[in-house]
Amino acid sequence: MPGCFKKTLFALASLISFASFILIVVAMGTPKWMTGRILCKTGADLVNATDPELVKFIGEIYYGLFRGGKIRQCGLGGRRSKFTIFPHMVKKLNTGLHVMIIMFLCVAIFFSLVSFGFCILNAIKVPYRAIKGPAGVCLWNFLSGGFVVLAVTSFMAAVKLHHLTERIANFREIFQFVILEERFEDCFWLCVASATTHAVNLLLIAISGINFPKIKTKTEEANVTAEDIMY
Repeated sequence: MPGCFKKTLFALASLISFASFILIVVAMGTPKWMTGRILCKTGADLVNATDPELVKFIGEIYYGLFRGGKIRQCGLGGRRSKFTIFPHMVKKLNTGLHVMIIMFLCVAIFFSLVSFGFCILNAIKVPYRAIKGPAGVCLWNFLSGGFVVLAVTSFMAAVKLHHLTERIANFREIFQFVILEERFEDCFWLCVASATTHAVNLLLIAISGINFPKIKTKTEEANVTAEDIMY
């Protein structure tokens, strides 16, 4: 059986792994990875809008991995609309990259659950095989955190290099929209937090492998004399 200290560390690591699983699931299901401000350039050009008048042509957009919404401002008031990435809009995006982001997160979810199970196993007993022990836990945490990092990096590449926000804003639009501002929102940072939790787990597993010196109490040596033997 593992010691009390190791039990505590692995129990904490299992909670962190489960928390990572929850963070990724919530991030994938929430449509607020990115928010931004969009300018209806065609409408502004038609009326030669100056700086004070441009406010009437500036709308908002938000989206996640599967859906989103926007407010279009083209001089006649705001019009709200919602959209889904699948199945139609994804054809206008970088399909391979977008699908890879989702697959990376799905694989990260799987390894988070595997890490959760192995942490519980190590908290209960000492496994016979090395892959089931701390080495295996480190492997699953490394893989899960690595896939989250790949997903986050791929999403940033889609936004910055492939102009994801601009493509979504101009999907099936007659007027042209220009992106004025982009912000990574809470769901994106939840994935970053998930990757951080796996780094914390790796640190906990490393600490669990340290053999701390045991404190030994010195026993006083009994001085036996001839008089003691007589009695």
